[in-house]
Amino acid sequence: MDKNLNFVNEKKIERTIKSLEKNNMNGYLVKGKEELIQKIEELVDQGATVGIGGSMTLFETGIIDYLRTDRYKLLDRYADGLNGDDMKNIFRQSLLSDAYFTSTNAITEDGGLYNVDGNGNRVAAMLYGPDKVIIIAGVNKIVKNEAEAVERVKNIAAPANTKRLGIKTPCEVTGKCIDCSSEGRICCEYTTIKMQRAKGRIHVIFLNESYGY
Repeated sequence: MDKNLNFVNEKKIERTIKSLEKNNMNGYLVKGKEELIQKIEELVDQGATVGIGGSMTLFETGIIDYLRTDRYKLLDRYADGLNGDDMKNIFRQSLLSDAYFTSTNAITEDGGLYNVDGNGNRVAAMLYGPDKVIIIAGVNKIVKNEAEAVERVKNIAAPANTKRLGIKTPCEVTGKCIDCSSEGRICCEYTTIKMQRAKGRIHVIFLNESYGY
């Protein structure tokens, strides 16, 4: 990345971290995968039971593979051979996990977390249940305000995810939201976390690179 753009993005991350802290959420800026792993090991004890939300960021940063090592007890929603009942059980068990790993659809510069889910299991765990929520996000997830967060989901996150998953919705064809009522709609549960009552529960780890949708 160009050093001047890197500087601008780093300052954006720093402003967002300060806003998160005002809202009782912790924020960190790490440089690369090695520092990311170090920060995770500071936050989550060895042997902890961990759940994961659906996230391209976790794959792209290598965190899925890392969580599959013997350091943690992973409730692996991506394991081979799972059926519908298996997935339901993993989603439910994840609500009782020691730590829940995910990304987020958007983070506002005033320190809010905006997310849209299809099933609701990811946002449910972010809202309540796991002792800690570890959110990993690239700088591309930061937006100015909630209006920009909504647009980001409509025009980037939702179409990209329907294409990735092969779900037949209008946005999978058009590349943008038309607020459909199709059977495969993945935009069903809308949440914004503006404040966290349990201090030290939500941790947002930023990388000054683009990851996920």
